Amino acid sequence: MKFGAVPLAEAEGAVLAHSITLDGRRLRKAHVLTRDDVDAMRKAGMGDVVVAKLSPDDLDEDAAASAIAEGVFMRGIEAKPAATGRVNLHATASGVFTVDKGAVDALNAVDPAITLATLERHAVVEAGQMVATVKIIPFAVDRAKVDAAIAAAGRAEIFAVNAFSPRPVGLIQTVLPGLKDGVLAKTARITADRLSRSSSHIVAERRPPHETAALAAEIAAMSDGGDLLLIFGASAMSDADDVIPAAIRAAGGRVIRVGMPVDPGNLMVLGEVGGKPVIGAPGCARSPKENGFDWVLDRLMAGLDVGSDDISAMGVGGLLMEIGTRPQPREEARGAAGTDVHAVVLAAGRSSRMGGPNKLLALFSGEPLIRRTARAALESGAAGALVVTGHQAARIRAALDGLDLRFAHNPDFAAGLSGSLKAGIAALPDGAGGALVMLGDMPAVAAADLDRLMKAFRAAGGASIVRATHAGKRGNPVILPKALFSAVAQLEGDTGARHLVEGGLAPVVDVEIGEGASLDVDTREAMLRAGGMVQD
Repeated sequence: MKFGAVPLAEAEGAVLAHSITLDGRRLRKAHVLTRDDVDAMRKAGMGDVVVAKLSPDDLDEDAAASAIAEGVFMRGIEAKPAATGRVNLHATASGVFTVDKGAVDALNAVDPAITLATLERHAVVEAGQMVATVKIIPFAVDRAKVDAAIAAAGRAEIFAVNAFSPRPVGLIQTVLPGLKDGVLAKTARITADRLSRSSSHIVAERRPPHETAALAAEIAAMSDGGDLLLIFGASAMSDADDVIPAAIRAAGGRVIRVGMPVDPGNLMVLGEVGGKPVIGAPGCARSPKENGFDWVLDRLMAGLDVGSDDISAMGVGGLLMEIGTRPQPREEARGAAGTDVHAVVLAAGRSSRMGGPNKLLALFSGEPLIRRTARAALESGAAGALVVTGHQAARIRAALDGLDLRFAHNPDFAAGLSGSLKAGIAALPDGAGGALVMLGDMPAVAAADLDRLMKAFRAAGGASIVRATHAGKRGNPVILPKALFSAVAQLEGDTGARHLVEGGLAPVVDVEIGEGASLDVDTREAMLRAGGMVQD
């Protein structure tokens, strides 16, 4: 591939290196130039243009990314269509992600033009979540390098999503004088919420005294039912011969591991009775916050073996402290995440493709489009709704009169979408955990659609981007997690949330909401087809 400025006479068929605007028509980066494009450049007074010219041995960026995604061996993962040299790989089911680091490193070592990024090993993922991405850096890459990258990955499985399998679970909580029933009830509820990640459930619960013989009898009695047994001790385990490990042995089982190099979670016990796993939960597992117990529980629910060596290898990355890296059970969701998403409605644009009228003031059943969109945000479960104004701000605010909305103004609305997005995010309250970014011209998106997006956001622990789709194609609205708010502040020009979504900065969860995600009402004709009445 050759890259650089060429005379217009040599530009036809080449790949445009940088976006340009000609006679009001925008030619985007990576566009293959046609004869009409070149003629328009001449009329605009251009003498040359910066392009990439492919050689016969090159694969363009999309073809190269697709070839790599198709050439490596993976399981429980689907590849999305290539775009801008990127193929995103998504989980087909909820489960635990596993990856061969050596194979990924070998592929990435072939050439800097070819990249493969993945989630960390043993990350817990939701169905539809992005787990890896293939990105080709230049506009094209030599076919031989693509073949070499595939060969470097090897013929074995490079990564997989090991799907959760619903399992019946037995729960034992030992008791001592002074231990309140409320603590036991809360522990059972939090444990049930944890198990819901894998659609598993508690089938029986026992509460014997915190004594070896009494606990051993319950373990033996419950080992015939359920696929897994969880034990919460009334007192913390402090020795390999303490009550829980001793009771596992007394019930005819074996202790696999006492203690783990994960904090919180050090005081965990892993054993088996009658071939079924038994986990002595650390005290921190009475809280919904992530701890070492989660790491072992999720792997077992995904059908992965967990032995003493596996646990001893958890030390690097095992200092969890207050770092939340996975979806939390509903205990926290009830308190914060359920009311933590704020809607940001972008209503600053000039409606340039409409040819004059402001499309946001078009009427749908007598109601202005922007009011219809904002009302959907207010009727959803969002914690609040904010509208970003710019072009014809006074008219937009008048159309929204009487609604319980907050406003932010983007004085630089003519410079592009990024200014409106930045203004909206900057105006959110400090406690906002996510921003539901809505375009003002979305007549077919209802409050129920927004609630589905927010439900997926909460299920992903507030750490993933959630994107609306229609028939598998990306669309709007999009929820951005708080972790990306600082990245929004760095955007420039006519760049919106899509740049962040496709930039690999956070996992992406796609949610199908129907035609409303992609309905285009930018022109008079499209507006009329959608049932709107343009107001001149």
